[in-house]
Amino acid sequence: QVQLVESGGGLVQAGDSLRLSCAASGRTFSSYAMGWFRQAPGKERELVAAISWTGGATVYRDSVKGRFTISRDNAKNTGYLQMNTLKPEDTAVYYCAQTLSSNWWRSASDYNYWGQGTQVTVSS
Repeated sequence: QVQLVESGGGLVQAGDSLRLSCAASGRTFSSYAMGWFRQAPGKERELVAAISWTGGATVYRDSVKGRFTISRDNAKNTGYLQMNTLKPEDTAVYYCAQTLSSNWWRSASDYNYWGQGTQVTVSS
C-alpha cells in the first residue's frame, strides 16, 4: 500500500508560482511512476504531468508545457510539481498519484494510489 499526501496549494494571482509536494509512505516510492492530475468543478480529472520510476522520462499536457516541471527525489520519497506563470484556467484540485503500470504516461485510469488533493486557485 502507498500513502500519498499533497501540500503546497493555495490562492495566488495570475503570473505567480507555486510548488506542490507529494510525500509518499508505505511501499518503495522509487518503484512507482508518479503523476500529477487536476480536476476542476464539473470537469473530468486530467493528467497534468507524469514522471517515470527513475525520473528519466516525463510527459506534460500541452497547456502546461514550458510552465510546469515535474520532478522526484527518491531519497526523500517525495515528488514535486513546480508551477510557474499560473493562469486562472489552472484553477483546480491537484492530486498526486502513483502506479506500477507501464502506461504511467496515459491517464488517471492507469493509476492505483491517490492523495487527497490540494486546492490551487489562480485569480485574474
